[in-house]
Amino acid sequence: MVFTRQFSCFDRQNQAAANSPFHGFYVLFWISMAVLIIKMGADNWRKTGNPLGTNEIMKTMFRRDVIVLLLSDGIMCALTGVSWAIQRLVFHQYINWERTGWVLQNIWQTLFIVGVVGLTLVRKWPWTHTVFFVLHGIVMLMKQHSYAFYNGHLSTIYKERRNLLLKLKQLESIEPVTSPSATNPQVSTLSTSHLSLRPSADEYHERRRSLSKTQSSNQSDIENISHAIESSEPLDMEQLHAFERLIKWEADALTDELKGKATDPTHYYPDNLTFTNHYEYIVLPTVVYELQYPRSDTINGSYVAEKTCALVGIIFVMIMISQAFIYPVVMRTVYMKENGWTTAQRFSEFPWLLSDLIFPFMMEYLLAWYLIWETVLNILAELTYFADRSFYDAWWNSVSWDQFARDWNRPVHNFLLRHVYHSSISSMKVNKHTATLITFFLSACVHELVMWCIFKKLRGYLLMLQMFQLPLVKMSRTRWLRNQKTLGNMLFWTGIFTGPSLLCSLYLIL
Repeated sequence: MVFTRQFSCFDRQNQAAANSPFHGFYVLFWISMAVLIIKMGADNWRKTGNPLGTNEIMKTMFRRDVIVLLLSDGIMCALTGVSWAIQRLVFHQYINWERTGWVLQNIWQTLFIVGVVGLTLVRKWPWTHTVFFVLHGIVMLMKQHSYAFYNGHLSTIYKERRNLLLKLKQLESIEPVTSPSATNPQVSTLSTSHLSLRPSADEYHERRRSLSKTQSSNQSDIENISHAIESSEPLDMEQLHAFERLIKWEADALTDELKGKATDPTHYYPDNLTFTNHYEYIVLPTVVYELQYPRSDTINGSYVAEKTCALVGIIFVMIMISQAFIYPVVMRTVYMKENGWTTAQRFSEFPWLLSDLIFPFMMEYLLAWYLIWETVLNILAELTYFADRSFYDAWWNSVSWDQFARDWNRPVHNFLLRHVYHSSISSMKVNKHTATLITFFLSACVHELVMWCIFKKLRGYLLMLQMFQLPLVKMSRTRWLRNQKTLGNMLFWTGIFTGPSLLCSLYLIL
């Protein structure tokens, strides 16, 4: 995974987007939004004497605990320092990452997310507070996991490299025998073809993979050499020379891995394990930890102001749409339950609720996506000098659900790819299909958790719909749909159109 300097699709700094032949439709969309909001405001003024109407949603957002919410969010972000403290303990060898370190980290992450969800229940926050706090909590959880497990991996590499350097010192103190030594391993049995290549992390891992496929023994050349050095048995000059070359190559390759993608030596492991580095990462718009990211040189104040205005404007538009089109439908379902309607009676209203919510939810879905991935993340990126702004790709052109999963939320996709998909393959030794199933299931469970926090109901509707994407992905790869891009995009948009309103209707009625 490589971070590069780039802009998001709709950013005005992106020349490809600015020169797009569809740029006029983008402008038309926002003009249409402005006209819609003006009309809604005028209607509200005529009916209530207030452009915002009865404004129940705004009152819910700011009625209570706003300061408590902000303070709680700040404390939550500060508590991510526990993961940094664990890594410091690992580095100073108070904790072994491979034995107890990763267990402690997982226990802390469990306590962290339980605390986040529990606080929303204890404070009895409205859904607006709950959604913000829980989603931000999940983001902080992913950040901690990525930080801890990447640095935990590097700690094992660092320890392995240190042990190799110790073996190298021991080797230098050994006096060679003049006659050929019978001590194993013999030079003829050692694999030395890789010594002609430049030592690097990539070559090191490629060599490990090839050896795991060809070696019948559980011990590698380096392990055999280490045993020979520890045994104090006689070694000849040829063995000493070969052992030294092999150990130096391995140590240099491990040194390269400790550099990661960083170009500044101050960011190499373990110099990256600083208080400042950790909290700088916490505010960056990414959930995948790297030793160093591409950075911009300056902060463009006018750009931040532009995105901030867009942020406030979009929130206002979302509140107006929710108040005018979604809130009345929700109140209708509340009325049904309060007046003792049976499940069958409520379900008879389901088609009408669904039809009333389809377009408002479609608008809210698009606006919420734009709010987060185009405004919030770009503001954070500008303020933190973060240059890789590929927060999404052209997901609206998706012809299958796996393409949508990759493109609509690239930060989370990158996290799932590294820490769930690839980790499942490497640690659990599963195949790619099982790793995909695990990744989708974990993602679906997290989404279902958010729905439970909002509705206080565990129904599994979202989980089932998200897992249903897997057979749809399979179907999109059949010979009937593989090259039917227009049909695939139509099926995708049909799902996006109906999915959010269908979920909300089910949670409201049942």
